[in-house]
Amino acid sequence: MLWIQNPSEVITCHADQPKAGSAMQELGRLTGVEILIQDQRIEAIAPRETLMAAYDCSQAEILDASGQSVLPGFIDSHTHLIWGGERAEEFSWRLSGMDYMEIMNRGGGIAASVEKTRAASKAELIEAAGKRLDSMLRMGVTTVEAKSGYGLNLETERKQLQAAEELNRIHPVDLVITYMAAHDIPKGIEKEAYIASIIRDLAEIRETTEAEFFDVFCEKNVFEIADTKMLLEAANHHGFRMKLHADEIVPLGGAELAVSMKATSADHLLQVTEDGVRALAEGGTIATLLPGTAFSLQTEYAPARRLIEAGCSVALASDLNPGSCHSESIPLIIALACLQMKMTIEEVITALTINAAAAVNRLDQIGSLVAGKQADLILLDAPSYFQLIYHLGVNTVKTVVKKGQVVYQRDY
Repeated sequence: MLWIQNPSEVITCHADQPKAGSAMQELGRLTGVEILIQDQRIEAIAPRETLMAAYDCSQAEILDASGQSVLPGFIDSHTHLIWGGERAEEFSWRLSGMDYMEIMNRGGGIAASVEKTRAASKAELIEAAGKRLDSMLRMGVTTVEAKSGYGLNLETERKQLQAAEELNRIHPVDLVITYMAAHDIPKGIEKEAYIASIIRDLAEIRETTEAEFFDVFCEKNVFEIADTKMLLEAANHHGFRMKLHADEIVPLGGAELAVSMKATSADHLLQVTEDGVRALAEGGTIATLLPGTAFSLQTEYAPARRLIEAGCSVALASDLNPGSCHSESIPLIIALACLQMKMTIEEVITALTINAAAAVNRLDQIGSLVAGKQADLILLDAPSYFQLIYHLGVNTVKTVVKKGQVVYQRDY
């Protein structure tokens, strides 16, 4: 039993469904309450007198939260966590003005990560990704979606998935695993042949790995609408939940396809059309926005205000990857969402908690603080959640509780 005492506020973020439109402003701020946790779950949130009258708290471990704000643990619902090597020099090439094709011709781009990931051992992938997870945990992230996609062949894609599975067993952060062989088309293979090979391998991946989601990079000259639909239909047939990289570079209609296929989320959406916005608002697919990528690539941001005001449920995520966004920084995501995409801090918190939980199909387990849910929460070194945006780009997380256990505590 863990008893969190004296918090200045408890932000519950609770809802029975993803929060859409103006409801994203509603955080559920409680004062004068404390939190009792037992057997990895929240037992009760109530005033101290109520807890003492209803429970035997004599053996509880006390966590003093005086002067601290308590929130649900953050959920990073879109990452490419597992990869081999690095592409640091490539980033400097981009800063010097090279475009993507020039970088590709010099040996950069996704192909570079594919080569290095194929060459890496599973142990090397686990070690590198584990360090990234350590960093994410310190910033209050308690659940991470982790994609494959840097193998582009069955052997390496499975190796990435196995690395994610092992990390899910040994690391405090929970992983939601996504199979993304449809990330690019490997060199020397025709697109139609590669699509056929992905579809052929789906049954084996579903039966032999813990991958829950299937994701496609739906983009012009990669996997276009017809290709993506074929892949998603096959994945759905094998029991995968669906995600979609949609409308990132050109307005292809990926958002509309995601909704029509009942995908859990449509991600990126920088070029989403009005029809796409309308479809997302009406269909319930989560709109996951990735401002770190737009910042890194120096492109326009996804239209967060337009999506929210249309009544969409918006989530935020890092898009951590070795190329277009080599950052797992939640403080950066918060700052960009507020200052560049004009989201309020309340909307941002909703997008990183309850809506992000929906984006990884965990709404009934995590993403809010309410009796019965898994006890994943963070304590800020500040009396109010406003500090998350006021202290720009700085990590204000002091303590992280995962499944009722203190797994990180800053000592200063």
